[in-house]
Amino acid sequence: MKILAAGDHFVLNSLITEALRRDVAGPAEITELTLPWPLTPFGDVAEVHEANDSEDALIEALEGVEVCVTQMGPFTERVLAASPALRMVAVCRGGPVNVNVEAARARGVKVCFAPGRNAAATAEFTVGMMLAALRRIPQAHNSLALDGEWDASHYTYTRCGPELEDTPVGLIGYGAVGSRVARVLTAFGAEVEVYDPYVRGDVHGMRAKSLQALLSRSSVVTLHARLTPETRRLIGAPELALLPRGSALVNVARGGLLDTDALCDALDSGQLATAALDTYEQEPLPAGSRLRRTPNLLLTPHLGGASRAVARKAARIAAAEVARHARGEPPAHCLT
Repeated sequence: MKILAAGDHFVLNSLITEALRRDVAGPAEITELTLPWPLTPFGDVAEVHEANDSEDALIEALEGVEVCVTQMGPFTERVLAASPALRMVAVCRGGPVNVNVEAARARGVKVCFAPGRNAAATAEFTVGMMLAALRRIPQAHNSLALDGEWDASHYTYTRCGPELEDTPVGLIGYGAVGSRVARVLTAFGAEVEVYDPYVRGDVHGMRAKSLQALLSRSSVVTLHARLTPETRRLIGAPELALLPRGSALVNVARGGLLDTDALCDALDSGQLATAALDTYEQEPLPAGSRLRRTPNLLLTPHLGGASRAVARKAARIAAAEVARHARGEPPAHCLT
């Protein structure tokens, strides 16, 4: 079996190859192609999304290949049509948005993915962003390390931030990430409330009957919903107006969940005291973005799912799917 490891600078080819060598029994010829992400941003490539613009290099590397393990490879109609030997694409991410699934299905190509590989990392990062924004850690660091000032005003009542203990925190979305965040916040002693109409059963904290009810009671809101046509700009000016004045908002999910201008307006007016964002409607964030000039806003460049453990988990999950394929067994996570 000929396998292509089409990794990048996060899910390294060395990690993919090591996992394949460990899990795949029998002879396997493994070749490698290194894609440039994250040193160059992902984007739309033909009809697929969040992929590296590398169709030509991928087509060349896929000659005679039966299985490809990748994270950002653009498996477009064109790439699939040019790769007749291909039988499986194992994508090292929670959703294979970089693969034309219908075109793969029509050609008998299995499309596997790696659900949950970054849930723990994203949940940890979310809580870190929340703490940093509420307790104004970046501002204190900048005044001391960059400005050289021992700014005692950070200890005044008006500038020091709230604790999580006894603070009402609303979670919008209760999937793999949201449920982990809820457990951590419960341990902090926060008053956790959850809104997710698609989740049944018990949750950590209270369950809100409506989004509006959750917003009206939450001093901190954190977003964990999937981005769909129904959830795009789920939080806009009307929703932000429902929050108690001086609240905080955290988004480490998808930038499209949030109306950016409405967020900036809420920060400018004081309706929101602070916000922390890791994802944006347009990435990379444009130099002229209003977000860059809005006060009390913590920004990071889509790092929530970036940990070494995530890269290793992703490679292991994908390699396990390849091993099942080699044994003639059905895949565990497959869309075709």
